[in-house]
Amino acid sequence: MPLNAIISNIAKDERGTVAILWGTALVAFLGFFAITLDVGRLNATHAELQSFADNVALAAAGELDGQPDAITRATNAAANLISDSQTFANGPTALSGASDYTLTFHSALPVSDVAPLGADITTDARIAKFAQVALTPKSLTMNFASALDKLLGGNGISAASVSAEAVAGYSQAACDISPLMFCLPPNWESTLTVGDQILLRSGGNNTAWGPGNFGFIDLDSFEDTSGVCADEGGNKLACLIAAQNQITQCVLTNGLTTEPGQKVGITNAAFNVRFDIYRSVLNGEKNNVDFAPAPNVIKGIQKKGGGSCIQGNEEITPDTTALGRDTCMAAGTCGGNNRFGDGVWDRAGYLNQNHDLADGVADGVGGDSHLPALSGSESVFAGTRYGMYLREIAYGDSDPHSAPNANAILNPALAETGRPMCSSEMSDDPARRVVTAAGIDCAQNPVSGSTTGVPVTKFVAVFLTEPVGDDGGSPPSFDIHGEVVGFPDVTGTGNGGNGFGGIFRDLVQLYR
Repeated sequence: MPLNAIISNIAKDERGTVAILWGTALVAFLGFFAITLDVGRLNATHAELQSFADNVALAAAGELDGQPDAITRATNAAANLISDSQTFANGPTALSGASDYTLTFHSALPVSDVAPLGADITTDARIAKFAQVALTPKSLTMNFASALDKLLGGNGISAASVSAEAVAGYSQAACDISPLMFCLPPNWESTLTVGDQILLRSGGNNTAWGPGNFGFIDLDSFEDTSGVCADEGGNKLACLIAAQNQITQCVLTNGLTTEPGQKVGITNAAFNVRFDIYRSVLNGEKNNVDFAPAPNVIKGIQKKGGGSCIQGNEEITPDTTALGRDTCMAAGTCGGNNRFGDGVWDRAGYLNQNHDLADGVADGVGGDSHLPALSGSESVFAGTRYGMYLREIAYGDSDPHSAPNANAILNPALAETGRPMCSSEMSDDPARRVVTAAGIDCAQNPVSGSTTGVPVTKFVAVFLTEPVGDDGGSPPSFDIHGEVVGFPDVTGTGNGGNGFGGIFRDLVQLYR
């Protein structure tokens, strides 16, 4: 047979074609199968690691409440509360403990979710609000894909490195609080303690606020239309400050809006109902139980010419005095702008003026043995003005010498007995003279007039030591003299700490 015919026959012969096609398809199928298995193992491992990272970040973030041991607790929670496992990566299958991740804390996050972290890393437990978890990479051998690569003449595929990262943050929703905010002093976390006096002065409309300036929270995002103050017309701010059972919406503490404008007169009156003083827009509320005064209203002033209701014409009482200011504040030596004291006040002078022989028994000058001692959780207030206030209330409730005048805390012969005289109502809550203010770091978050997105650094409970008044300037600013008695949000969910009201709900969420 001619050579050309043989070649022609071979070209026309289709036997074995299917085998070639099957062989080629088998290689492609095995490759696809190998890649599918290894990619599936890779995805499953990443999912397991990501779940572990998410849970570690959430556990750590849940402890970032701003207390001095917050980072320690967060670190321990991450290491001890969370365990998981991975299935396919090399090494141990168990996931638990700090060796499996790196934990970093941040005070803030970038505005953009795609921006890298790092600028706000902190080791300060007071300002740490976000926990970043980066898992230690795991090695995953690509067994099937590597075998196929070698089958095709390659050197195999290197093991894949698998990791995961998560960022969780802590915030709070604050409910049933006063719409009051103020600028914290520098280094507040180490200098602001229970018993220290603070002077809060109303901030200007167009100038940046400094430590001790205060303002209000915008009511549009604050007031509850079903609350006590829902029908107060144009006096809602005054109502929310003055009402003893405030019912407000919950506001997220990581971004408040401030309320602009001077409010001298209206808000003076709103604070002072606690002292049995009813003026301005609160003049008609003196017998309204929603605006009842505190059970102890010693204030060192009385209506000039006599009478039970102070309404603008008052004078200093001749034989009683208000709780004193910190001596360094009175002397102008507290440092800084003299707005934050050190808790040292003339306690003996107050006792000598108001309590010497108050129980009919000679205690000696400045004696306090007639006052019931503080006990339990109240013992933290020993030596403070708030502790004196509580002891006076307890004394008035139990003193047999007050039988002729059961409404007395001090000697009924004095200008002030300590009990309300103007209002027919009286609150039974000693915390009536305590207001909860949102403390702002105004150096990091400048406030001027109406400012949005202002984060709360720490809520501070302030005991009003004397009635609120203006400074006599033009236009006047008004001053709140108070004493720090606690940080109500330290207990997390539920009612505020130390019984100072407000409801604070922890919010922990993943951000990345």
